[in-house]
Amino acid sequence: MNPKHFKYSEQDGVATVRLDRPERLNALTFDSYAELRDAFVTLHNSKTVRAIVLTGTGRAFCSGGDVKDIIGKLFGVPEADLFQFTRMTCDLIENMRRCEKPIVAALNGTTCGAGAVMAAAADVRVAADTAKIAFLFTKVGLSGADMGAAWLLPRIVGLGRASELLMLGEFISAQRAHDMGLYNEVCRPDELEARAFEWARKLAAGPTLGMAVTKRMLNAEASMTLGEAMGAEGWIQAECMKHPDYLEGYQASLEKRAPDFAAVARRGAK
Repeated sequence: MNPKHFKYSEQDGVATVRLDRPERLNALTFDSYAELRDAFVTLHNSKTVRAIVLTGTGRAFCSGGDVKDIIGKLFGVPEADLFQFTRMTCDLIENMRRCEKPIVAALNGTTCGAGAVMAAAADVRVAADTAKIAFLFTKVGLSGADMGAAWLLPRIVGLGRASELLMLGEFISAQRAHDMGLYNEVCRPDELEARAFEWARKLAAGPTLGMAVTKRMLNAEASMTLGEAMGAEGWIQAECMKHPDYLEGYQASLEKRAPDFAAVARRGAK
């Protein structure tokens, strides 16, 4: 990957996507939305990436769409162009959820608007204790149901908390976000990167198919009946039992060692 609108690196199976417009609080532009949308498709298909850290540079994780480069330019555009933009923002979030690699959002500072929804779309959220967050769409006259927020948030914090966050659009502290279950962990700013990478490394060490299927089923089962969910889980677990990861887990147990699922993936890629 050779991005123009964010920084990218890989280490030990962990990819880092770092938003890098600190002078604009990492606000998104039309081009950066599109590049991020496509990046998560590439990461989904990567043979070397096993987990992803999404973070920002400077005082903000992401402050949403850029007021000058996006919001100001959307007034008076044809309806088709307006919908094309809003659909692209939704495609970014959908691609994050369909990327079958665990995503850890490392929230280094202000997180609002599109940035807040990107955080919600991640699988794990680790935040600096200074990282306030707001789903502030109603504050600018829009619906709180934007970019999938009304699908994601009730599943993370429950309907009542989601209604509060999406209808009021107010900033809340990192501690309050943690107390309501929105953040998995809160730490000092100087600890954030290490803690996020620790989460990502643990997730990267998991079984390739098992991790992918877990995320896939978390997405799918919300709309299933109990019977449908039992049928789907019974079938997919039987499929996992045919995968080399399951044999590696069994052998590791017999040999009293940690399973090396990354090695299984490397053998399979050859």
